[in-house]
This record gives sequence, structure tokens and C-alpha cells, in this order.
Amino acid sequence: MPVLNRIAGYAEEMQGWRRWLHRHPELGLDLPVTAAFVAERLREFGVDELHEGYAETGIVALIRGQADGPVIGLRADMDALPIVEETGAEHASETEGRMHACGHDGHTTMLLGAAKYLAETRRFAGTVALIFQPGEELGGGGKVMCDEGIMERFGIGQVYALHNSPDMEAGRFATRVGPMMAAVDDFAITLRGVGGHAAWPQDCVDPVAACVQLVSALNTVLTRNVSAFENVVLSVTQIQAGHATNVVPAEGLVAGTVRCFTHEARALMKRRIGEICDGVALSMGVEVTLDYTEDYPPTINHPDETGFAVEVAREVVGEDRVDPDWPAEMGAEDFSFMLEVRPGAYLFLGQGKGPRCHHPAFDFNDEVTPIGASYFARLVERGLPLETEA
Repeated sequence: MPVLNRIAGYAEEMQGWRRWLHRHPELGLDLPVTAAFVAERLREFGVDELHEGYAETGIVALIRGQADGPVIGLRADMDALPIVEETGAEHASETEGRMHACGHDGHTTMLLGAAKYLAETRRFAGTVALIFQPGEELGGGGKVMCDEGIMERFGIGQVYALHNSPDMEAGRFATRVGPMMAAVDDFAITLRGVGGHAAWPQDCVDPVAACVQLVSALNTVLTRNVSAFENVVLSVTQIQAGHATNVVPAEGLVAGTVRCFTHEARALMKRRIGEICDGVALSMGVEVTLDYTEDYPPTINHPDETGFAVEVAREVVGEDRVDPDWPAEMGAEDFSFMLEVRPGAYLFLGQGKGPRCHHPAFDFNDEVTPIGASYFARLVERGLPLETEA
């Protein structure tokens, strides 16, 4: 079964929704205009229940099928990024310094398209919970919504999500069992010494020299503490110290990020960075303060649900257009929080080669919207079959 004919008929309408969302980007958890637009569409479709205000502006809408059954959750993220748009599109952002540079406007539109279809047809036994989430980029909205109890309150048993990919041909799907995207942690290390005149360094405690030692030591963790068979990234991305050539500063900063796929590797990296900070403090005579933030956990797809999602994707686009063994990526995704509390799967949907996500020239490809909406709809119809279709 290819793209659903009824959903294909929504293509022009969905393009209008998506481009309206693109023109009105909002950041983090504070998405009042976006959430109001989504809620208005859902009311028009006739969803059975509409629950607003999760994670400040998140929405959960319920559509019940023709008979009782389990609950499947479908999630779309709604937030934009603090980037100045360079697409030159007629529907470009109307808010300077903000744009939908990751395609969340498209993700929201695909789920709205599925919602419209499912509310009209209801060819399933059970309930679909439509999760419109704020704060994927900034704010961890997925975790907030889980902490606020959406899975328990609405009895969600499985949960699925899509993300566009400008690295794949339009209309292809890709996923994998197990780790799909990495955990992401950030660290900021402050080194405090004693400043003074650069002509008399013996009277100072130099944080610049300590920063150099620290960065050098951090770069040994991957080669000496992590197995060669473990995928881990440690990137130092900031070094700040001093403002004049003849002054030894009193303070320096080293900051960066850690990416990995297992909880064990995550714990190892945090421990070793702390130990290295202690060692540099002792050896260089500086005071070292480590601020280590555990952000998103790894996005780990569950085997049975991923196999099911692959079957549905193949049904929509054809067997040869679905890759079930896509390489894991070092980017992060806060859908990971939902996959920690419920089984499910996360897939990429190719939108054609072009500027990558988070690039100022990125724009979502409206041509793939009916494909994503059909995939969401068929997940529900296949996962919650009526007796006549079972």
C-alpha cells in the first residue's frame, strides 16, 4: 500500500499549514502561537480529547477508534532554532533571528495530516495519542512531558517518532534496532589561579598553562580509557582566558561536549573528566570547578517495535526504499526520554539532498509530507487492527 489516497488529497492543505508554521517560529518550551495553531486544527478535525499545557505549551490529543484497544503514541516536535534564515523562500521566517532550521514545522504538519485522516476514518481498535512536543532543541520538552505523566495518564503503551533527513533521497526511510542517536552531555570547567604582570609569572598561578594541560589530558581519555570498540566523542569547543598580552589572567574556561551510546560509557566519561580536573588542580596549583550537565540520553530503538515500524514503512514506500540498518549518529534527540519509559522506534525520512539540519539555508521538503503522514496513519491502523482486518 503506497501513500494513502485520502492523505495525498491533503497535500496542498498540509503545505499551507507547514509554511504558516515556518513563517512563525518559536523557541524552547514557549510556543503559544504554534500550540494555538495546532490546537485549532485538531479541534477542526474533531479529536475526542484535547489536553493542552504540558511542558508549558505541549499538547496531547486523543482519537478513539471503532472498538476498544491499546493506546499508541505518535510524537512530533514543534520548536524552532535561534538562527537567522537564509533560504530566501517566500514563506521565510517573519521573526528575525529565529527559523525552523531542523524541519520541526514539517514534523508537526505530518502528524497533523495523520490526525485529520485518523479522525475521519477511525479504522482501528484502540486509541491514538497525538503528542505535540515543545522544546526538543532547547528545554528538554520530551523529558518534561514524561515527568508530567503523559504516558501513565493516557495509557500509552508504545510510542513512535519521525525526523526528516537531508542526507537521504526523498521518500526513503531509515532506522536501526538499538542505539540510533547518541547521549549528549556538556561540561564547563573553570580554572582559577592568581593573575598578575606577565613579566613576573613566578608571582602568579597561571590558569592559561593549566588550561593547556587540561585539554591535553582530556584528549587522552578516548585513547587510553575507552575501548576501541566503543563509539565515544569528546570535543573541547571553548577555551577562554585573558584579554591582554602582558597580563596573566586570574581565570580560564575549558568547555565542550561528550557523545556516546551506552550508559556505561557515559558514566566512565563523567568520572574520568572529574578525575582529570582534580589532577590538574593538584599539579598546577589552581582551583578547578567542573560543571557537568547530563542532557539527553541515547535514543535506543526497541527491537519488536522497530521491526514493526520497518514493515509499515515498507508498506508505504516499498521494500527497497527502507534501510533497517542505518548507522547510528552522534547527534542527540530528546525523544530518547520517551523511549526510556515506553517501547517504540525512531525513524528518519529522507527529504532529498540539501543543506543539513541547523543550517540557515535549510527548508523542509513539502513533497514528503504525505509520506510521513501516511506512515503515522498506517502505524495506527496496523498496530491497532479492527477484527475484520486482524
